[in-house]
Amino acid sequence: MYRRRRLAAAGIAGAVVLLLLVGGGLVAFGGGDDGEPRARPEPRPAALPRGGRTILPDFRVVAYYGAPQDDELGILGIGSPRRAARLLERQAKPYARRRRPVLPAFELIAAIVTSEPGAGGDHSMRQADSTIRRYLRVARAHRMLLLLDIQPGYAPFLEEAKALERWLREPDVGLALDPEWSMKPPLLPAQEIGSTDAATVNEVSRYLSGIVRRRHLPEKLLVVHRFTGDMIRGEHELERNPGVALVVNVDGFGDQPNKISKYREFTKDLPRRFNGFKLFYHEDLNLMKPHQVLRLRPQPDLVVYE
Repeated sequence: MYRRRRLAAAGIAGAVVLLLLVGGGLVAFGGGDDGEPRARPEPRPAALPRGGRTILPDFRVVAYYGAPQDDELGILGIGSPRRAARLLERQAKPYARRRRPVLPAFELIAAIVTSEPGAGGDHSMRQADSTIRRYLRVARAHRMLLLLDIQPGYAPFLEEAKALERWLREPDVGLALDPEWSMKPPLLPAQEIGSTDAATVNEVSRYLSGIVRRRHLPEKLLVVHRFTGDMIRGEHELERNPGVALVVNVDGFGDQPNKISKYREFTKDLPRRFNGFKLFYHEDLNLMKPHQVLRLRPQPDLVVYE
């Protein structure tokens, strides 16, 4: 009886394995009513935090800028990331329109310029992975983007971007370049104003485009800050690469007339990219309200608060 039970159990097990194999085939190939196997459907491509795969012009992005190392680095670093997310949601709401919803974003400084040369001698300090992970986790909980901002010092922008690739492979992480803090020896950060050129920005843009293509990601945001006329040399040569929404963000603080005139100057006759506008809670005189920002022409595609 024991031997018969073992044989019977083996027979049942064999039948179960056979059914699983057949069933697995039907699941794998989606067997139809006619018994013919069908191909398994392709996995759905990743989407943006608030739906879709195109950031601009489908959404208007409103961002908080900063880092937790010092309150002076910007509003994003004041208090916890959760607190920043709640404040950002409130700040972004007036920018939403029926035909153009808002997509909030954290712009976290991922490479922070330093007055001292540091271990690598490039006057820049990379943000810890644990910090980036913490801000990304909160951004995802609130269906926001994360932008990783680079203040490179002496380091090349592309080198610093590649150091962030593990994060840029994610569908909700973009990049921002801060040319003010990009310079070569013997110039020193905070003592001189840095700059970049269109060739450098295009190099980073093509790199991002390659990540999007290889990993079938949604569109990525690439932001370049500027507040002087020569901060992006050869600006008319900027490229728009597939899968990358390039934004030139008009930076700098001041009174309303000065900021508005600078925005008009820096946004005319440049059709191959999108436009951003930066506001400073403490440094701006008579901080512009959202309805005033939306009266700018062209309307900003990105609004950043520091």
